[in-house]
Amino acid sequence: MQITILTEADLRRCVQMDRAAIEAVAEGFTALAEGRATVPPVVRVDIPAHYGEVDIKTAYIEGLDSFAVKVASGFFENYKLGLPSGSGLMLLWSARTGVPEAVLLDNGYLTHIRTGAAGALAAKYLAREQIETAGVMGAGDQARYQMIALRQVRDFKRILVFNRTEARLEQYIADMTRLLGVEVVPAKSAEEVVRRSDVVVTATPSTEPYLRAAWLHPGLHITAMGADGEHKQELSAEVLVRADICACDLKSQVFEIGEHQHALAAGVISRDDPVVELGELTGGQKVGRTGDAQITVCDLTGVGVQDTAIALFAYRRAGEMGLGMRIEV
Repeated sequence: MQITILTEADLRRCVQMDRAAIEAVAEGFTALAEGRATVPPVVRVDIPAHYGEVDIKTAYIEGLDSFAVKVASGFFENYKLGLPSGSGLMLLWSARTGVPEAVLLDNGYLTHIRTGAAGALAAKYLAREQIETAGVMGAGDQARYQMIALRQVRDFKRILVFNRTEARLEQYIADMTRLLGVEVVPAKSAEEVVRRSDVVVTATPSTEPYLRAAWLHPGLHITAMGADGEHKQELSAEVLVRADICACDLKSQVFEIGEHQHALAAGVISRDDPVVELGELTGGQKVGRTGDAQITVCDLTGVGVQDTAIALFAYRRAGEMGLGMRIEV
């Protein structure tokens, strides 16, 4: 029996943050909304002594020959050591036999791609068609990938970024100016980002809500992707109340580990309130934004269908390009 080993270098050669990757993730979300996917609860191990966590996510999508099990870590003080905050790997298994087929040693790269793709899909269906300023909270990896992904579905002239660590902020400005060729401007506060932006992405591991409902304005879209655990929160609960459309990746999950859990605990929303899932948008079951003045919010916690979709996409691409090492086991 052979297993394919794909390194991060292999995966970077065959998968980029582009429309093909976004469409692969969209197909996973559509399958989820149509009831064609099995998604177990997330397994998370917290390592508070080092401001870290390890998550395990997986999903089986009907009709696919393989499924992925993803192990991803986030250690949010790694920048002090000169290391990326995210790492991990994905394992691809045969859905027919249960035999392992591939090890994708991506060091978190595919997680960044699939998370960025979800953000792009949220903006595709929920942001205004014409935008000028994209705002972002944070200056880490996802603050980069989210803006690169957003550029695939919306054109914009500038990025307004807020981050408390000056060195990371300066590096972010230099990197994104080079990558996207747009004006990248530092903001003095989170409030400034929200008030001056057409689309805002929150990409921090914050455990205290910092984005206030009073700052919202007509036409704004927010993608909140930092709160993927019970202890995390970026939006004040009232933000979801003020939104004309609330969306998410998986409704049952965001009420347990996303922004919606905090609004539920605060008693300002209920589980019966209308929340549209991304798969309902990608599959055409529901519509997104219908007017330029609407305020929209999408709560992303990360779902296993994204991992299976991107892992299989990468595996197929790698095979077409003749990448990877095959070993007998």
